[in-house]
Amino acid sequence: MTRARMPRPHEVAAARRDPRLIRALNERRLDDAWRTRGVCQSVDPETFFPAPSEPADSAVALCRTCDVQGPCLAWALEVGDCHGVWGATTPRERRAMLVAWRDQVEADPSAAGDAGPPVRDRLLTLAPVGSGRR
Repeated sequence: MTRARMPRPHEVAAARRDPRLIRALNERRLDDAWRTRGVCQSVDPETFFPAPSEPADSAVALCRTCDVQGPCLAWALEVGDCHGVWGATTPRERRAMLVAWRDQVEADPSAAGDAGPPVRDRLLTLAPVGSGRR
């Protein structure tokens, strides 16, 4: 098994602009019962955990039709889940989003609140992340 690589700076910059991340930041504490309403409840769980050599396209397509994408992605980022498809994102996409997520949450633990500029503006103004390990 290979070790997951750190996302590159351009991947993190793209993740900061990703509307899925912005939605997740805005909805992260608004819905505690999101799991009961997910499209994934009616599908075999293995669909969302494809083998490394298999594409995740079918799982991502299902997630895109789901009403609880934001809270689902927020949960995966908060717990640091790096396996499977969550909130219509692949593990590779989430690794880049996780850097932006942690920077944002550490800077403002109430990122979902109404104080300050919109989350999108706060994400775009974060300092660029270097390529070194933390």
